[in-house]
Amino acid sequence: MITDPLEIERIAKNIDISLEQLAAMIDHTKLKPYEVRDSIRKLCEEAKKYGFAAVYVHPIWVPFAKQQLKDTNVKVGTVIGFPLGSTLPKIKEFEAKTVLEEGADELDMVINIGALREGNYQLVEEDIRRVVEVAKEHGATVKVILEVGYLTDEQVIKACKIAKKVGANFVKTATGLGPMGATIHHVKIMRETVGDELGVKAAGGIRNFKDALRMIAAGANRIGTSTGVDIIESYREAKQHGINFEIEKIPCKLCPVTKMSPEAVPKEVYTYYKSKCLGCKYQDIYNKFYHGK
Repeated sequence: MITDPLEIERIAKNIDISLEQLAAMIDHTKLKPYEVRDSIRKLCEEAKKYGFAAVYVHPIWVPFAKQQLKDTNVKVGTVIGFPLGSTLPKIKEFEAKTVLEEGADELDMVINIGALREGNYQLVEEDIRRVVEVAKEHGATVKVILEVGYLTDEQVIKACKIAKKVGANFVKTATGLGPMGATIHHVKIMRETVGDELGVKAAGGIRNFKDALRMIAAGANRIGTSTGVDIIESYREAKQHGINFEIEKIPCKLCPVTKMSPEAVPKEVYTYYKSKCLGCKYQDIYNKFYHGK
């Protein structure tokens, strides 16, 4: 069944984390195709000011970001096989080797989604392993992007197990450009699958401190977002004015089912989540928030 959103809400409400601790969990991101030097410079300045874990930029901006962040603890991250993941393993390996030589500290690679969906696990494993092996030679971190909106829970679990098997450092929910971003449901099952041995990065649609706390409550220890400054500033304001985390009264708003579009995902994935929706204990209470009734 779908993770009970109210269970996570209660945990999130009781999280006691400082501004500095929250900032240190954020990967500050600019991955639009139209980024320019000034926007990357601003990204790096914000990362230094707030103490974010890393900046994430397209490969072309890695050397510039590295120069901007020299003599700081902020890492430079970039993406491999982004955003579709459907390049050859040797191409991802080459991408990884090239950006690492340019100074990248962390790599977020997109898995071969189609291969995972059709059960070609050998290809999925080879795809990740090639990047992991190159990264290890450079002491770099690898985060494996699953793009959960295209997958069933069982496929998410399988991908996590493969990533863990080949030595990746993190599993990550989404690119932010797919049909679904981070959900507490997916973060929770990813954490349950990898345990404490890997990190879990929640990314996609995390826009305020409440979203971030929910992901942490579900099991994330890294947050990928382009709105890191807004998250920290809104959290600062909430702390200053004694604004408490309010539990969402409509759990369906936090459910992945309500984020599903039949036009954007494989038909069988849409049907899979709808079956979970129709079996949910909140169905009769909040049924107006369910599609396809």
